[in-house]
Amino acid sequence: MFADQRVMMGIPHAFDVLSNIFFLIVGYLGVMEVVGKKLLLTRKSWIWFFLSIVLIAPGSAYYHWDPNNSTLVWDRLPMSMGFMALYVALLAEHVHLKFEKLLSLALFTGIISVIVWVVTTDLRFYFWVQFSSFVTIPIILIFFSSRYTHKIWFLYTLIFYGLAKFTEVKDHEIFLGTNQLVSGHTLKHILAAVGLAALWWMVKVRKEKSLETVPHGIVADAAGKL
Repeated sequence: MFADQRVMMGIPHAFDVLSNIFFLIVGYLGVMEVVGKKLLLTRKSWIWFFLSIVLIAPGSAYYHWDPNNSTLVWDRLPMSMGFMALYVALLAEHVHLKFEKLLSLALFTGIISVIVWVVTTDLRFYFWVQFSSFVTIPIILIFFSSRYTHKIWFLYTLIFYGLAKFTEVKDHEIFLGTNQLVSGHTLKHILAAVGLAALWWMVKVRKEKSLETVPHGIVADAAGKL
């Protein structure tokens, strides 16, 4: 059970519900930014990523309004899609652009992982899809070069993700420690949104590197698209 059970303006678990507005804002900014980048080779992956963040807002708000397994589906579906879209964008920009062609398969895998949980109540596939991919992200960032600048913003996202998970675990302790001002779960939403905003800003300000500094596989695939 979530720590903050307060009702405000008829909204149950009000702060946990309303704090999802930050996902809507970040997702909207991201979609608008990527839509304008016509020459971005990983444009589809980034659009799906930020669109999934937009969808997290109503999905998560619905779940926190009435927390149960039926509403949790709508929270997990956009999250799984967003994570898989980000993973494809990461692979395409660091390893080989051909990974962009796997976007549909990746999104389908994310959706299936949620459906398997709904049908079987077994979360192992859902967790495997997310965390097996997540643990490889630092490896990709460390050992592969990106075709774009400002790669450091991925690190900021990972840091805020870690902080968000910490506050989620410490939901009740934070709620009591702040004299019931804000719960750990509400802070989780805010910190997660800040981490996602780092990716929006990265996409906004980064520049494409010269071909000499880009991995061979990416250069060859990009050249084939010209």
